[in-house]
Amino acid sequence: MQIVKYLKQYRIPFSGLVAGKHKFDFEIDNKFFDCYEHSIVKKGQLKADVELTKQENMLVVNFHIYGTIQLNCDVCLSEFEAPQDFQERALVKFTEESWENSTEEVIVLAKTDYELDIAELLYEYINVRVPYYSKCTEQGVNLSCDPEMLAKIGTDTTEQDEDSNEEEKIDPRWDILKNIKNN
Repeated sequence: MQIVKYLKQYRIPFSGLVAGKHKFDFEIDNKFFDCYEHSIVKKGQLKADVELTKQENMLVVNFHIYGTIQLNCDVCLSEFEAPQDFQERALVKFTEESWENSTEEVIVLAKTDYELDIAELLYEYINVRVPYYSKCTEQGVNLSCDPEMLAKIGTDTTEQDEDSNEEEKIDPRWDILKNIKNN
């Protein structure tokens, strides 16, 4: 119940707005990400500047999201801040029929709806921006990987390589199987 109450602040009541452009500002912090159990991003400080253009049968919603999110480096495992600054757009159409076929670009609402919940959109836009492979030196600003961790990883990988080489030398059955492939 607490989660639903917290996410209510990310709703835009559009029914009382006159046609034209309207601006809204939203803060996105750790509490926002805590509301989503399986979120890739767990921590962050972002702002969302939202410009809603109301027309007779639709809304055009432009998002400018900027700030930082916390990521874990896939190389040295340290946590670092990754700056974010991007823009997105969503179209909202109204229909009298109950139509559940919303897409990524077009959101469909009933004519009786009076507010737009953008929490899910913000969540998706931010999480989609998380790189598949996070690295301090690539997504961070003026950062480098933790040298102590790199040293530990470097020694562990060389030991593993030596172990695998010894296994190949010890077991002669593999050499016999390699000869079958050559015939």
